[in-house]
Amino acid sequence: MRCQPYNGHEVYIWLENVQTCLLCDESTDSSTPICMPCERELPWLIDQCERCALPMPMSGLICGACNRHPPAFNDVIAPWLYDFPIDALVTRFKHQGKWPFGRLLAELLGETLHHRFNDGLRRPDFLIPVPLAKKRLRQRGFNQAAMLANWLGARLGLPVDERVIRRVKETPSQQGLDAKARKRNLASAFALKDATLIFGKHLALIDDVLTTGSTANALAELLLKAGAQSVDVYCLARTPKPGD
Repeated sequence: MRCQPYNGHEVYIWLENVQTCLLCDESTDSSTPICMPCERELPWLIDQCERCALPMPMSGLICGACNRHPPAFNDVIAPWLYDFPIDALVTRFKHQGKWPFGRLLAELLGETLHHRFNDGLRRPDFLIPVPLAKKRLRQRGFNQAAMLANWLGARLGLPVDERVIRRVKETPSQQGLDAKARKRNLASAFALKDATLIFGKHLALIDDVLTTGSTANALAELLLKAGAQSVDVYCLARTPKPGD
């Protein structure tokens, strides 16, 4: 069983010299372990829904689901489509404990957020990782969202609070469920430890992949009802609409 690393400890040493690309094993020209050709070939998410980041045929659109039922969260920042090799990297990080892949993706997400902040995206007051069910945490040994949040917090100079939201109900895995089933699955699954921590704050939820947005929406609703000013979502990747 793996253990969640302490926040102050690194699971990968980032040296200010040439490294080897984690994807192709060639030497890189930067201090991060990915070469420029591999970085360019990642499935970057360009045209997307302006609310939920669902891949769209052109930019500036809002998907039908968000038009019918606007989500509780505001902006979704997801650099990539959940496609090869991002899906393989997330799987190896999340299910096989290959932490360097998660750290690499967090660094690249941090670069994306840094540019977005410079372009006017509002910086959150602090980051909140999506909590993992206790049973799944025991099985996996770590919460990938918490690891991403702490790497992002260090990269962007933002505080992280893992205590704000608790998962109070054990739920089956969301994988394989449609949007309606996911929403039912999440009913009363989360609770706030102390609402005063988030009152009037602009918050950002951190997760690895946004699928239907049900988890992010449930958490955003919980935070807003408790007095949060607004909630954004930062994640590594966005899945396409089923069937696309």
